[in-house]
Amino acid sequence: MITRIKSKRIIVRDKFVDGYIYFDESGIIDVTEKDFTFDNEIDATDKIVSPGFIDTHIHGGVDVDFYLGSPEEIAKAADYHMSHGTTTIFPTCSAVSFEHMHKFLKNLKTCMDNKVSKTNIAGAHMEGPYFAIEMCGAQAPDLITSPKKEDYTALVEEFGSKIIKRWSYAPERDTNEEFCKYITDKGIIASIGHSAAKQADCERAFENGCRLVTHLYSCTSTITREKGYRILGIIEHAYLTDDMNVELITDGKHLPPDLIKMIYKIKGDDKIILCTDALKASGSSVTESLEYGVGYVVEDGVCKLPDRSAFAGSIATTDRLIRVCTKEAGISLLSAVKMLTENPAKMFGLNTGVLEKGKAADVLIFDDDINVSHVFVGGKQTV
Repeated sequence: MITRIKSKRIIVRDKFVDGYIYFDESGIIDVTEKDFTFDNEIDATDKIVSPGFIDTHIHGGVDVDFYLGSPEEIAKAADYHMSHGTTTIFPTCSAVSFEHMHKFLKNLKTCMDNKVSKTNIAGAHMEGPYFAIEMCGAQAPDLITSPKKEDYTALVEEFGSKIIKRWSYAPERDTNEEFCKYITDKGIIASIGHSAAKQADCERAFENGCRLVTHLYSCTSTITREKGYRILGIIEHAYLTDDMNVELITDGKHLPPDLIKMIYKIKGDDKIILCTDALKASGSSVTESLEYGVGYVVEDGVCKLPDRSAFAGSIATTDRLIRVCTKEAGISLLSAVKMLTENPAKMFGLNTGVLEKGKAADVLIFDDDINVSHVFVGGKQTV
């Protein structure tokens, strides 16, 4: 069955197209002004047609922690986020025991293999436990460790890059860059995160294939002084290194609008990826909970440590990320959408993220306030 959506504002890379998008379950047939045969039409003349959003970093939703969830619970949380425009999702597991990591990956694999979710579950993001203790944030401090070869090789050998897509780590704890070299050689994206790394540590990681920084400004090092001499950190390395991509939590809480503007001005819309970093409190009425044994409270639209000393994660959905970028940070809609669709698709090698012939038909319709009314995943209408 061929669906045709009519709109004056179909987002095709860096421009709006006035016309039609045709697609079915095999993919996008065309974006054109021409009339073709179709079975079903949606008139979205005054709305925006966009690629589906891709959330590269998210821990759960609707009271479900991905790392604890059954395949059905993982699907429940993923499908909640889909209702807000997330058509591709990377469930994230923070610092937990090896046994919990294994169970998470096993349940995620079952969910993916059996297509339990309506959402595209693209694979896992392992956020830890190989971090700097002083940068653990809301992660459980007693679980933070240097890379353990027997653990990470066992997981990679069993699940491979089909299931494990990305691993965040602190490069200063990676002796001889062994961990980074191993996972990148296996096709897994290495990402600097929860780290006190100095510029030299980051440069070595970059040389060994690391091209991403996990949630810039959240648990990422900056300039320090040693005997009066200033030493650059992760943030400065990200700015100085043109090919280093940065992930941003643009929920309107983690980063103030002016900081988002500054990052955007320096890195441009080619090297930024937006993410929610949402916890299970997203889509829930809970006001306090636990994440990996660490308590947090929900107030002012964000999750905080109980002493309010730092954020613990967000309750955002991807539509909110676009809303904050456009309404609060003054970024164009085309650039904001690119940072949540085309850029992550390119980094993770996904056949989606752009509305053009041959791409997967992951398509959204939303209004000027980014209220999502229609969601198509693989050509099927799910919302």
